[in-house]
Amino acid sequence: MFDSFGRRIDYLRISITDRCNLRCTYCMPCGHFRPLVPQRILTLEEILDTVVAAADLGIRKIRLTGGEPLVRRGVVELVRSISAVPGIETVGITTNGILLARFARDLKEAGLKALNVSLDTLDPERFREVTQRGRVESVIAGIVAAREAGIERIKVNTVVGPETSEHDLAAIRAFCRRHGLIHQRIALYSLESDKHDNHECDRPLPCEECNRIRLLSTGLLKPCLHSNEEVQLDLANPAESLRRTVALKPERGTVCTNRSMIEIGG
Repeated sequence: MFDSFGRRIDYLRISITDRCNLRCTYCMPCGHFRPLVPQRILTLEEILDTVVAAADLGIRKIRLTGGEPLVRRGVVELVRSISAVPGIETVGITTNGILLARFARDLKEAGLKALNVSLDTLDPERFREVTQRGRVESVIAGIVAAREAGIERIKVNTVVGPETSEHDLAAIRAFCRRHGLIHQRIALYSLESDKHDNHECDRPLPCEECNRIRLLSTGLLKPCLHSNEEVQLDLANPAESLRRTVALKPERGTVCTNRSMIEIGG
C-alpha cells in the first residue's frame, strides 16, 4: 500500500494489551492507570484475521507491543500464527524485558525475528526509580536469554530525556557492544506537543520515512502517532478499515490529544 504522499506502508504495529507490569514515569506519570475490561480488547483470533488482511494489502512487518505484550496470555501462539501468514516477513516484539527470560526460547521457536527491549539505565537503584517497581537484573537476564535462544535482531531502546545521564548512555552502549546488540536512542516526547524530528536520537523517525500504521488493543486504527485521526476496525471487513487508515495518514505528524501513550501502545 502507498499513502497519499507516496510512502510505502508495509509495517503494522499492534498493541495486544494495555496492561503492563511496570509503571515507568514517562509512560505513566501518575504511577497508575485503569486497565480496560477484557471485553474491549481484541481477541487473538481477531488480531490474526486483521494480520491476514494486512498481509494481502502489502504489510510485511508486524510488531507486537503493549502495555507489556508478554503479559498477554497466548502471546507465543500469536507469534507462531502470525509468522505463518503468507506475506509476513518479520514478526517482532517490543518488551520491557521483565518476563523475557521465561519466553525467549519459545518465542524464537515460534518464529520471532526481531526484539526491542526497553532499558534506560543499568543502575539498579535508578532503574527502580524510573520503573517504580522493576529489577534491572530481570531485564539483563532476559536479554541474555534472547541472545542464547538465537533471536536474530535485538535492539535495546533507551528513552533519552533531560534526566538521562551520559554515564547511563555510555554504560548501555558498552553493554550492547559486549552482547552484540543494537543500541537505539528514543527521544522523550509528548503527544500533545508538536511533532518534531530530533536528529540526535534514532527514533521517532522523520515523517517522510514513516512506513507504519498502528492497531490499538481496543480495535482502533491510528494512521499516525501524532494525530487524532482514528478508524474503528471493522471485523467483518478489516481490509477496508486498513485502506481507510492509510488514506488518512498525514504528510506530517502534529499533536495527539485524544489518546495517551499507554492507550496507543509502544
